Amino acid sequence: MKNTWRFGEKEFHYIHKVLDSGFGSGTSGSMNNLFEETFAKKVGSKYAITFNSGTSTLHAALNAVGVGPGDEVITTPLTVISNADVIIAQNAIPVFADINPDTFNIDPEKVEVLITDKTKAIMPVSLYGLCCDLDPLLKLAEDYNISIINDAAQAFMADYKGRPIATQAHITSYSLENSKHITTGDGGIVVTDDEKLATKMRKFGSLGYAAMKSGDGRIRLNKEIFQDPNYKRHDEFGYNYRMPEVAAAIGVAQTERLDFFVNLRIEIAKMYNEVVKDCDYIIPQQNPHGDRHTYWTYAIKYERDDIPWQDFRRKYIEFGGDGIYAAWALCYKELLFTTDTFKKRAPYYYKDVYYNEDNLCPIAESIQPKLMQFVTNYGSVGEATNKVNALKQTIEYFD
Repeated sequence: MKNTWRFGEKEFHYIHKVLDSGFGSGTSGSMNNLFEETFAKKVGSKYAITFNSGTSTLHAALNAVGVGPGDEVITTPLTVISNADVIIAQNAIPVFADINPDTFNIDPEKVEVLITDKTKAIMPVSLYGLCCDLDPLLKLAEDYNISIINDAAQAFMADYKGRPIATQAHITSYSLENSKHITTGDGGIVVTDDEKLATKMRKFGSLGYAAMKSGDGRIRLNKEIFQDPNYKRHDEFGYNYRMPEVAAAIGVAQTERLDFFVNLRIEIAKMYNEVVKDCDYIIPQQNPHGDRHTYWTYAIKYERDDIPWQDFRRKYIEFGGDGIYAAWALCYKELLFTTDTFKKRAPYYYKDVYYNEDNLCPIAESIQPKLMQFVTNYGSVGEATNKVNALKQTIEYFD
């Protein structure tokens, strides 16, 4: 089996439990419930709800806080397109706020000037494992009566000013895609301390079943009720975003080892830090509050004009590196926006919405082409050593 450092007997143990139980769905089995309870306890939240992706978690979160047609949601342009997609899926309007040039996260000062009477939510991203600057965002939420959804897809077990991030925003969302700290292959999980929000998200992700509760997605346990022709099942609109029981089984096992996975990435990031500390043209992502950064990836700004980005990457690979990942194109620079394709979703609400102006988010536009992301997803410090040394050799080569 590949990735034996990542998957092992624990995963097989819980998968066998699912198979031995008759292989139910999330509406009848117990593994999703176990995963939710285990994860919520681990991150310090009251409620957790599993989903089939970290995109559907965000979609459910927006719906739960009341985002609807014509509403505005402020988010960062430096993120995967999912953040914009789910806003459009609600027929709402993405509003992009610029980023902090040192942390690469959304800048709260740039957020406030964009708030209007249509603003319903702010959806920051805790990029690369570093929590966004939550306190000023939460203050804005209080002042303007709007919600904060922290997309922590890459920030498992991060903290903010000494506090776990899962305890702070109204809703915190995590991705379980295969590159994340823990994974179910594909999947997502969302947490909140608000019972009403938890119930809304659970119903939205499972066809709006009336019997669903904040802490339980099983609605087929009492057959006397469920198998009655007069039983009315659905009292709200919802999608089928449920996580399969087998995926949840893997999630339980992965959560039990979450500290190991997170600490390993932190140790590998320290190795990168040591290599680049005296290099004046490689500027690591800054951590102004000294928060626990959990390094989904090790991200830097490449500030050298005489050696092209691509040439540096090629030399790094020659020395044995795994490659250097570029940051996504800014959301509003994607063809979805530049060609106005997004308007087909809701022409009435988008007829006067445009994203083709120059310098919409000038700091993000300046920094995005310079970002380099180095892999931290290795099975051991030893495995990472050669890759870190490749970066050291590359820097020495171009000095």
